[in-house]
Order: sequence, then C-alpha cells, then structure tokens
Amino acid sequence: MRLGFLGTGEITAAMVRGLQGQGHRILVSPRNAAVAATLAAEVADVTVAPNEDVVARSDVVFLCLLARVAEEVLPGLPFRADQSVISVMVDAPLAKLRQLCAPATDIAITIPLPPIAVGGCPLPVYPASPVLDSLFGVRNLILPQPSEAALNAHLGASALCSPILDQLLTAVDWLATHTGNPAAAEAYIAAMIRGYLPERAQQGDLATALKKLSTEGGLNATLRAAMAPAKDSLRQGLDAFHSRLGLSDPKGRT
Repeated sequence: MRLGFLGTGEITAAMVRGLQGQGHRILVSPRNAAVAATLAAEVADVTVAPNEDVVARSDVVFLCLLARVAEEVLPGLPFRADQSVISVMVDAPLAKLRQLCAPATDIAITIPLPPIAVGGCPLPVYPASPVLDSLFGVRNLILPQPSEAALNAHLGASALCSPILDQLLTAVDWLATHTGNPAAAEAYIAAMIRGYLPERAQQGDLATALKKLSTEGGLNATLRAAMAPAKDSLRQGLDAFHSRLGLSDPKGRT
C-alpha cells in the first residue's frame, strides 16, 4: 500500500517502525523535520514529502497532528473519495474529521501506543477499519468499538499507564535501597509484572491472576490492603475525564 503520515511525532515514528519491511511505500510529512529525517534514514521504504504530496500520493492517510493544528493544515489538502483516513488525534471527533477530510468518507479513529513499534499494542478503533486490521492486526490486538464514546473511554483508560509506571518506579527505588543495584531492581520489577500479564487477556484472566496472589496474611494481600484507598483515587481520576471525553456519568450527571 501507499501510506501517508501527516505529523511526525513519537506515535508516527512507532507506527512506521511497526510497518517496516512489509513492502509498503510510506510518505511522512516534515512537520518535525528531525523525526522525519531519522525515519527516512532508518526505514528504507520511507520518503519525506510535503503535506500535499503525502495526501495526493497515498491510499491510506494517517492523521497524527494536534487537533488545533489539524484544523489549520487539513483544509485544502487533496483528499479523495477513494482514500482511507485513520486518525490518532485526541480531541478530534469523527464528525469534525469528516468535514476536514472531505470527500474521503472511509474515516476511523484509533489509539496507538508506543509499543506498536514492536507489536503487542491494543488498538481500539471506531468505526471498524478493515484497513487498520490489514496493516496492524497480525501483530497487534484490534478492538472494534460500538460507538465513539466507547472509543473515548479507552482513551481515558490509557492514562493508567503513567500512574502505574510511577508506582513501579517507587517499588524499584525501594528495592534498590536494599540491594544497592538500581539496574537489577528495575529489571526484576519489570520482569515480575510482565510475568503476571497474559499476552492477550480473556475476560476473567486478570481476576484469576489476582486471586492467586490473595493468600490471607501474605505479602501481596497485605500490601494490597495498605494501598486500597488508591483505588478510590484512581476511579475519581478516571471519572474526571467524563466531560473532556464526552462520556455520560454513570451517576446521572452530565
């Protein structure tokens, strides 16, 4: 396929690296000239091109811009009715994308994360996108969503990555103070957590893993009880996204 990327930040770089070696011809815009040049030097199939050429010469266009920048950049670009458009932008609803990318109508929104560079990245998408599945489905988990609100909820849930990593780093620091080896402490914590996570969890797998770590009086159960108040803080933080993400409040507030 001929693939075009408008915007060249961290997510574009990860997606391009995840596509390399598959025979696609990839055009990237020079918005971040340093990243674009690095990708062109690193990936044989990548060429840097102006925005107009990226759109005109691509079968699939990925929108990887800030939403406010997209409103400045996208109008006037030569989108076509036979193109597929996949947006990875935050705060850019589908209705707005249909205006900005007309006459293209095959438009979907997804939420890639940096691990897409190596595979194993969950990709919630709305509406369902056969093109996204074809490009990334072999190595990543494609999760079609029933509505744009359901997709946005995944965006909120993705914010969990930062606080979880922050807690893991706290554990690394604690362990390193007792071992004197920060590098080994980080390797241990990361490998330990990874070992409990199924590659593609089915419903109930996480609860089963937790149950196995719930021996009464055990270290796991004791620490979990000490951290129980953090669950309320997590829920409150997620609920605070309702307005920003256009989600209904389960308590009936808007």
